[in-house]
Amino acid sequence: MSAFKSDFLRTLSERGFIHQISDETGLDDLFAKETVTAYIGFDATARSLHAGSLIQIMMLHWMQKTGHRPIALMGGGTSMIGDPSFKDEARRLLTPADIDANLAGIRRNFEPYLAFGDGPRDALMVNNADWLMSINYVNFLRDVGRHFSVNRMLSFDSVKLRLDREQSLSFLEFNYMILQAYDFVELNKRHGCRLQMGGSDQWGNIVNGLDLGHRMGTPQLFALTSPLLTTSSGAKMGKTASGAVWLDPEMLSPYEFWQYWRNTEDADVGRFLKLYTTLPMDEIARLQALGGAEINEAKKTLATEITALLHGRQAAEQAAETARKTFEEGALAESLPTVEVPAASLEAGAGILSLFVTAGLAGSNGEARRQIQGGGVRLNDQPVSDDRRMVTSADLTPEGVVKLSLGKKKHVLVRPV
Repeated sequence: MSAFKSDFLRTLSERGFIHQISDETGLDDLFAKETVTAYIGFDATARSLHAGSLIQIMMLHWMQKTGHRPIALMGGGTSMIGDPSFKDEARRLLTPADIDANLAGIRRNFEPYLAFGDGPRDALMVNNADWLMSINYVNFLRDVGRHFSVNRMLSFDSVKLRLDREQSLSFLEFNYMILQAYDFVELNKRHGCRLQMGGSDQWGNIVNGLDLGHRMGTPQLFALTSPLLTTSSGAKMGKTASGAVWLDPEMLSPYEFWQYWRNTEDADVGRFLKLYTTLPMDEIARLQALGGAEINEAKKTLATEITALLHGRQAAEQAAETARKTFEEGALAESLPTVEVPAASLEAGAGILSLFVTAGLAGSNGEARRQIQGGGVRLNDQPVSDDRRMVTSADLTPEGVVKLSLGKKKHVLVRPV
């Protein structure tokens, strides 16, 4: 680990954020002597980011925390194309209306982590549609396109991987890396931005921006990438068998978000505490040293701290208390995820399989049937062995709900309305 002079790079280094830097000494000197502006780009492919983006959001958070100015660049323009990097096939093209709706949702994801405003260290949210949508194509080719070598672009891993698999790479997608490089130059011109950060799969695209800046007369630009994260068992961060771990509470409740982090593998607890919480390093070292059953206390702390950053301390502690009541006391916690069904459907009787699908605990009747056959399904905490079991109003608890459980950790309340 390098002995960095600047608070920002020292913090990133000790917490495990750094994979590669274009000029370590030059960037460290820059951060040590002045307020630096840096950006990370986020394309608007959904109406919320998911937990896979948290490492980038936390890099921007630490940047502001150590006295610098972060830019969250919204890809309103580049989302019209879609980043082809390491993708097996072209992304679905989004309409401008889709993109605007997605941008409105994504903006809310950042508010808990960054302080936005007009001050010299206040975070900025910028949309690359502001300059990309008004480009004159012929002028752009003359002024910018002439600086790019197609031979070099074909050598990037992100492109080579696609070509090696004999998947066609459209000219539309090939332009993406040129537009991303141009974003860096434009952000330098408009906001004095000197650094682009991103995941290690973006290294080629970011270095393109450094080269373009050099050819177009900007001050020296810098690149910093973070490692691409998977769990110890190789699973991709932010994805589960039942879908993405969204940062929007309307798409994933604070309780379900908390539960995702509570289920962290033992080997990942220390690493995730460094990356995803703001706990001091000595406290992380103490939690990381816990072994045996005590590791569960470290996982609860991890889940609560990450949830508190995004959803607030009250929601995080309520989620922890819901889990404690559900798992340790066996009580019915009213704040468990809830789905509403017409009261008439329970009066007539609803099949257990379809109810599990409605509750989001299974993707199909067949999947629910397999879970029952495997002994993983409970109704009001009682095992279910009959896949033809009907659930009726007689199954309602005193609280007026039906509790469905899959395994030990997934619970949903069904409430008739």
